[in-house]
Amino acid sequence: MANIDVKVPSPGESISEVRIAQWLVADGDVVKKDQVIAEIDSDKATLELSAEDGGKISLLAKADDTVHVGDVVARIDTSVKPPKEEVKAPAAAPPAASPSAAPAAPAAPPVAAPAVPREAAPVHATPVAKAVMADKGISGDQVKGTGPNGRISKGDVEAYLAGGVAAPVLMNGWGGTRNSTSTKMSTLRKKVAERLVSVKNETAMLTTFNEVDMSAVMAVRDKYKDKFKEKYGVSLGFMSFFTKAVTEGLRLFPNINAQLDGENVVTFDYADIGIAVSSPKGLMVPVVRNAEQMSLAQIEQAIKDLAIKARDGKLSLAEMTGGTFTITNGGVFGSMLSTPIINPPQSAILGMHNIVERPVAVNGQVVVRPVMYLALSYDHRIVDGKESVSFLYKVKEMLEDPAKLVLGGKDPGQVLAGL
Repeated sequence: MANIDVKVPSPGESISEVRIAQWLVADGDVVKKDQVIAEIDSDKATLELSAEDGGKISLLAKADDTVHVGDVVARIDTSVKPPKEEVKAPAAAPPAASPSAAPAAPAAPPVAAPAVPREAAPVHATPVAKAVMADKGISGDQVKGTGPNGRISKGDVEAYLAGGVAAPVLMNGWGGTRNSTSTKMSTLRKKVAERLVSVKNETAMLTTFNEVDMSAVMAVRDKYKDKFKEKYGVSLGFMSFFTKAVTEGLRLFPNINAQLDGENVVTFDYADIGIAVSSPKGLMVPVVRNAEQMSLAQIEQAIKDLAIKARDGKLSLAEMTGGTFTITNGGVFGSMLSTPIINPPQSAILGMHNIVERPVAVNGQVVVRPVMYLALSYDHRIVDGKESVSFLYKVKEMLEDPAKLVLGGKDPGQVLAGL
């Protein structure tokens, strides 16, 4: 008997424990080489575990178990080979009738064969999601999976039901049943909780606010969005304008782009901007590298690529580490105002919010303008109040006059005068 141990791989530096999110095979199954057999959760991403060879698998750990990197979680008996797929030979053609043969008797009318129900297509879903779909009478082709390789999760099924789709049976809950459910926190969620609590406890975090008249940015976007999409293949959104404004502000106020290292303050001559995006696993913060050197089109393309990877659960650890500043946009969910929490070890984070038409005073007249509230949370151990307020005002100034974004924060007259 030749056995192969399946060990927990290392997801990255400083990670010693992971959680087995789910087994995709059962104990005793015969698996093929390179078949995905499990999903494992680290504190940063979900990884897939594949079989190194084909054979009969024995599971040595349970779903939801916390295991160490290098632990043996399964064993494959390679003496049991997976069955080979049979290739059916094409049916032989009927022999041709001889010219001298007597005419055949009239054929009897064919007897209708009993209808054989078509086998349902296999559902690519987690065991829990399959159970919920079976309970609610939902087929796999009705729900769009957002997990790795399009796998349907329990959250996808719940989102489908929450969308107002009528199920053949009544939904459990909200009907007087008095049931409750206890679910173990994922490794990612536990790590996020630990980091956020540590920020509140270990930093001198304050938040300053301002408002931005989005009329100018919206006018530029409305004027050029079609040509922009035609030329670059990506939509012109607000995030690229904010990212460019932020990078210019970080150049002028480097402490906001800094980090504490013991008793030293580390500053950077580049801006690696973390962009908070929503994913099925929760909020992820992939990083756009050297955003200060990018055009609007390059920023939009980078954000689009990272958002797709986050949605599909394919973000790597390298793509989520090393940011120097973070932007989060609660406005896409309808948030009017919030105090975002710093993403350690960074010293500041910018919170964007929804755009609402509000009455404002312009040249002594009350007019209605599209206004967004901005919030900058910062670590007062590194950043003074003057720096934080000045940085946020600079971001506001450039957004309200987009020409300054193109001209490096300067007025067109300054550029013409060579100042």
